[in-house]
Amino acid sequence: MFQYDGKNILHIEKWKKIDSNIQVGFTSRNGGVSQKPFQSNNFGLHVNDQMLDVISNRQRLATMLNIPLESWVAGEQVHQTTIHTVKLGDAGKGSTSIESSLKGTDGLITQEEGMLCTAFFADCVPLFFFDPVKRYIGIAHAGWKGSVGKIAEKMTTKFMELGTDVKDLLVTIGPCISTEFYEVDEYVKERVPNEYQELVLIPVGNQHYLLDLKQLNVEILVQAGVFRSNIDVTNFCTYRDEDLFFSHRRDHGKTGRMLGFIGFSG
Repeated sequence: MFQYDGKNILHIEKWKKIDSNIQVGFTSRNGGVSQKPFQSNNFGLHVNDQMLDVISNRQRLATMLNIPLESWVAGEQVHQTTIHTVKLGDAGKGSTSIESSLKGTDGLITQEEGMLCTAFFADCVPLFFFDPVKRYIGIAHAGWKGSVGKIAEKMTTKFMELGTDVKDLLVTIGPCISTEFYEVDEYVKERVPNEYQELVLIPVGNQHYLLDLKQLNVEILVQAGVFRSNIDVTNFCTYRDEDLFFSHRRDHGKTGRMLGFIGFSG
């Protein structure tokens, strides 16, 4: 699903072929100016990196995408399921400071041109949404809490409320931690909806389990009405592919953040 552009960014070329104005993808950890342990293309302002370095990384991407930083929008990302429909007046919220981000928000949807919806990742699941008919787009940040809270379903429902025919809705699940590296305890297991537990959990003993976050979100999307043929899932793993990605778990919390982004360049 994701294709390199030669500039340390992974783009969803399949969607670009549908609408040439869409800018959608996921950054790698490479090609920025941040220093250890955030080397080098860190987009997170909340990880104690040098603020000017993070802004420099963001500005570089803004230039490449031809969507200025002043038109970026970011949610606070509190591992919940609140979704915000982005309007022109939201331009710049979260683009250069955490304080200005959309409070309590983990999902963004918009139809506005010239704006970029963004979210930050280092193991959690990036969910990209695209309705090529109504030209609505969106992105959601789904950690285990957001996943079991069914933010994927809530995003789908919101798209339909905005006029999307669910048969037109395309979803791509981006790079996150893969099953083999994501061991969880009984507390997390009990919060996975019962109907999905056998499909996404592998017991490893001592009341611990391997959790397949990608498949969990696929199951929730299909249950919400998204056609399985309209859901693409990347094989990239943030934990395993250390040369490409930061990983909160692998790097013991001292690491940077990749950026998931989607917008219409106008």
